Amino acid sequence: MSEYSDQIRKNFGDADRRRDAGLNTPADVIRQDNIPYGLHPEWNLLDVYRPKDAKGQLPVIVIIHGGAWVYGDKDVYQFYGMSLAQHGFAVVNMSYRLAPEFKYPAPLEDICLAFRFILSNDSMFGFDTDNIFAVGDSAGAHLLTVFADMVSNPSCRKAFKAMYPDAKLTLPKGTHLNAVALNCGKYDLGKDMDPDPNAKALIGDLLEKGGTKKEMEFVNGVKFVTSKFPPAFVMTCPGDFLKNQAKYMTDALNENNVPFCYRYYGDSKNPLHHVFHCNIRLPEASKCNDDECAFFKEFIK
Repeated sequence: MSEYSDQIRKNFGDADRRRDAGLNTPADVIRQDNIPYGLHPEWNLLDVYRPKDAKGQLPVIVIIHGGAWVYGDKDVYQFYGMSLAQHGFAVVNMSYRLAPEFKYPAPLEDICLAFRFILSNDSMFGFDTDNIFAVGDSAGAHLLTVFADMVSNPSCRKAFKAMYPDAKLTLPKGTHLNAVALNCGKYDLGKDMDPDPNAKALIGDLLEKGGTKKEMEFVNGVKFVTSKFPPAFVMTCPGDFLKNQAKYMTDALNENNVPFCYRYYGDSKNPLHHVFHCNIRLPEASKCNDDECAFFKEFIK
């Protein structure tokens, strides 16, 4: 592991623990934790959150967490996830394998496994599998974008199969996304690269060959967007160090006539910060998450 990735794990972890200190499971949410969805005993685990008084099957939101591809797990997103459940959704909050211990496209393999679990366990957990949504932030928004490309674009699936013939990227029958929310994301890893050589080492941690030209094509979420990409809610804020990346995504959506909503929260006096929406104590986070859930409800069948 590069020194930079090691630093990310420490710094992000310290910040997330401060953010969530003192928070507890809301009284109106019921949770089921540490459910295996694959073979890895540590990383192939997910939680399910539902409104306590809800009956029957609920539309689903899948959370793809951020963390620069090297940090994070479902526990870091539990309180954010439960706040989404309070909007009337069954929320699936998953961990996935991280770089550098597991190279790309390992997290995409895990997302495929999680969708297999959701589609196979609809009655057990009350999933309305006609209505599946997903949220991702930062690196999670990147992974969600690429996964949505795979779901919506057969050419993308074919290209990934050729590039990674041994990867388990087969989509379960019935996989679909009604809509997605992409928060403070990194959509094209080849653009806006941090000139710091330590930051470039992150690509080496993520990709098997360190970021060859060919590899960089397959971490470009914008490249495979077509008119079949799911409707998208794209947001950023003045204090987001990835805010310039949002334009690459919205341009691709616009060029392909994909319905989308772009939101820019905060201003010069209140710049907010990268992935502010995960801090559920912030009124701006509540506003953003309310807006995203309302957007999803527009696409419930």
